[in-house]
Amino acid sequence: MKELTRAIVVRGGAALVVDYGHGLQEATGETLQAVGGHKFASPLERPGEQDLTAHVDFASLAKVAEEAGAKVSRLASQGTWLETIGISGRAMALAARNPDQGEAIGAARRRLCDEEAMGRLFKVMALAAPGWPLPAGLE
Repeated sequence: MKELTRAIVVRGGAALVVDYGHGLQEATGETLQAVGGHKFASPLERPGEQDLTAHVDFASLAKVAEEAGAKVSRLASQGTWLETIGISGRAMALAARNPDQGEAIGAARRRLCDEEAMGRLFKVMALAAPGWPLPAGLE
């Protein structure tokens, strides 16, 4: 994050960080988890055959970015952010032009936005160089 922020501050630009993780309050506890066959599993089962991951600590990323001189946006849930920037309208327009794919388009929007799916667990944060605007929906 330090190198990325330094490059953005020096060269200009902005970045979006989208992942699942903690909010901007400090979180404690272990978040190491394993996923195999699209299901949660024990991180110690089948070494090398599962994806290991951990929740992103957005508070730490924001602190490093601010210390390097970047502007840091508010943290939003993925669902809220996508709705704010118009995913529902875009999904309806796509479905209208592709009626045979309307059900799949609606299901994809729900997967990205609904709180029971990715909408609440995934978070979005932006950083920008001084003088640059923050991305839409994160101002």
